[in-house]
Amino acid sequence: MLAFVDMFVECNELDGVLSSLRGLEFLEEMYEVTGEFDIITLISVSDIEQFRDILKNKIMKIKGIRSTASSLVLKAYKGPKCSQSPTKSLNSCGISAQ
Repeated sequence: MLAFVDMFVECNELDGVLSSLRGLEFLEEMYEVTGEFDIITLISVSDIEQFRDILKNKIMKIKGIRSTASSLVLKAYKGPKCSQSPTKSLNSCGISAQ
């Protein structure tokens, strides 16, 4: 299961938050961005319970993270998790349909 987790960060804590996130094993991608959020991450988990645990007990405990907004990936159509074939199924894009 893939999920985007967008984060609002205290401005003076940004470097520390990025450093802390970098060490998390489930983190697939991480971007410092402009706009509504400060950091956008893509995480990979086995199920919703693991996602809840990671969000509650790891991400939200990092000093400097004010809040998060999450989006679960329902289906990937293009990107590094997908093969080049347009007829591939959900599982061929590296996403578990659990």
